[in-house]
Amino acid sequence: MKHSRQEKILKIISENTVETQEQLIEKLEEAGYNVTQATVSRDVRELKLTKVACGLGVYKYVVSNRDDHSHSVKYLNILKETVTCVEHAGNLVVVKTYPGMAQAAAAALDSMDWSEIIGSIAGDDTVMLVIRSAEASRSFALELHGLIDLK
Repeated sequence: MKHSRQEKILKIISENTVETQEQLIEKLEEAGYNVTQATVSRDVRELKLTKVACGLGVYKYVVSNRDDHSHSVKYLNILKETVTCVEHAGNLVVVKTYPGMAQAAAAALDSMDWSEIIGSIAGDDTVMLVIRSAEASRSFALELHGLIDLK
């Protein structure tokens, strides 16, 4: 039963944007599984599911490699500590940082392997990102802004 339920969880999160355990429970119940929050919580932990941003402040569950996740958290912390402003224009995103911190921010952004980013250039307090399209640029800037919780 556990194996079948966990297979169903993986299928659900691959086909849907599932933001919460409550939504996951609803989807499982729709599929005929009678589960408790504690069971789903344990499954989430055993399957190494994590939440990732998928745009416009929306997060969803995905399967995570524990090492990749720890790197992502480190890079995200670098961005949170260094970035002061994120803006977009056309297919560019400009990331302003504290003086001397642009190189660290650019390295973190490059290491996070965002498919939207074609390349980056860093100066002293500014990182310029070339994004695949103007629409992707806007979406990426909003996602980054939300991830690092800029006021």
